Amino acid sequence: MRTVSTSPTASGETPARRDAEATKAAILKSARYLLTRHAHADITLKDVAERAGVSPPLILKYFGNKGTLFARVMSFEADAEALLDAPLPELGRHMVRHVLESQSQRGLDPLLRIAFAPLHGELGDILRANFRTQVTEQLADRLTGPDAGLRAELAVGTLVGLGAMYGVARVPHLRASAIDDIVDRYAPLVQAQLTPPAR
Repeated sequence: MRTVSTSPTASGETPARRDAEATKAAILKSARYLLTRHAHADITLKDVAERAGVSPPLILKYFGNKGTLFARVMSFEADAEALLDAPLPELGRHMVRHVLESQSQRGLDPLLRIAFAPLHGELGDILRANFRTQVTEQLADRLTGPDAGLRAELAVGTLVGLGAMYGVARVPHLRASAIDDIVDRYAPLVQAQLTPPAR
């Protein structure tokens, strides 16, 4: 009879640990997908579980309850860390590429769920507050020159628009274009807000 090894890998993880992390990631991805298409109040754990391919009790095991799960989904902290992970002179290109690759390769957008905040009532206020502190204010803190807050909001707004066109409207010319081509065309629009205006 074949037995399944649970010995640690070179990274120190066991297969069971990797499976648990993959399951949590699938649940979060499912919840994020649903949150950008339905009001929070209309989403059930059964909906999340069905899309993730797991059982509702497994969601409770990993996240405790619906509130805890969606508190994770409404945070932009990890997304902002990845989105802003480049030196300022290269940040526009990095941000555009990150949005496009997140959509095309992982089926997620790091920012787009903010566009659906009005669907979520009071929880929409939490989403807006997280977005402001974890994304736009964090970006503004990195910028030099005048109007850093406004420039950060304009840069992020440009990215949200790109994400909406690519992931929600799913426009054909944009989706058929090579990511490198889109980055070459679009990144200067974002970088123009990140670079201090010449005096």
